[in-house]
Amino acid sequence: MTSTRRHVLISAGRFFAGLCAATVLQPLTAFAARNAAAFRAPSPDEALAALGATGAQPSELIDLQTPEIAENGAVVPVVVESRLPNTRAIAIMVEKNPSVLSARFEIPEGTDPQVATRVKVAETSAIIALVQTDEGSYLARKTVKVTLGGCGG
Repeated sequence: MTSTRRHVLISAGRFFAGLCAATVLQPLTAFAARNAAAFRAPSPDEALAALGATGAQPSELIDLQTPEIAENGAVVPVVVESRLPNTRAIAIMVEKNPSVLSARFEIPEGTDPQVATRVKVAETSAIIALVQTDEGSYLARKTVKVTLGGCGG
């Protein structure tokens, strides 16, 4: 009877080890699908080119909400809402960060094109919202002043 119990425990252990390995490796699949060149781009122009959005035009139909002054540059709230038809993707870039592209969201068809997140802003900089649609790429820009310790700077 001991050998049967031992086999059951060994089989259960292998099953759970396989389940854990599959769970841990799953995020690597999503990570591999990202646009690495865009996330490594050191300037907004290079990030736009890597995203296939060169020549993006400013648009009043993009609502970019950020604070004018951020006391903590590590967690700056950003909300982007697109009123452009057929929005496919929304990207958020911080102009003076070492890696300009902070986030990119695919917008499924039939979904409200609005995203909210927090980004790190290394220093006073422009935050750029890029909206990609079936007709082209559009952007909105807003400057955020980052204070040092809440005391200005």
